[in-house]
Amino acid sequence: MATALFIKRTDLVRNTILDGNVDTDKFIQFIKIAQQIHIRNYLGSDLYNKISNDIIADSLSGDYLTLVNTYIQPMLIHFAMVDYLPFAAYQVKNGGIFKHTSETAETVSKNEVDYLVQKEREFAEYYTRRFLDYMTHNQSSFPEYNTNTNEDVMPDKDSLFNGWVL
Repeated sequence: MATALFIKRTDLVRNTILDGNVDTDKFIQFIKIAQQIHIRNYLGSDLYNKISNDIIADSLSGDYLTLVNTYIQPMLIHFAMVDYLPFAAYQVKNGGIFKHTSETAETVSKNEVDYLVQKEREFAEYYTRRFLDYMTHNQSSFPEYNTNTNEDVMPDKDSLFNGWVL
């Protein structure tokens, strides 16, 4: 079964620091990973599947189209970058794992990459809070949000993003 991506390549390039010259094959899997891990976690299985099926059928409209364009896409854009940035400098080839270097640029330190990941995470969390607030007041427009059962992923309705508290 085909996976419907909720964003396009241009959405990622236009809304992040990702350069338009970056080969799509280098980051497309991170969009899929972010969508399946982070976005499904907040939508729940039923709403995620409804939106995915509507995208495949090219029938996304009304409240669902608004939900995707206004709330889900900004979340996904930044969650995809959170997942992509730690791997951006590396390539796995027949000869092993390589780190790209450029004659005209300086490679960044791990701390700098971690900083970029943290900034993208903050953006993703902001858009996630907006999504959760919207869903709190508009659940009746999206019946699939509350119909998950058994092994379905239940939507995470919590906007607390901090780590362990002892």
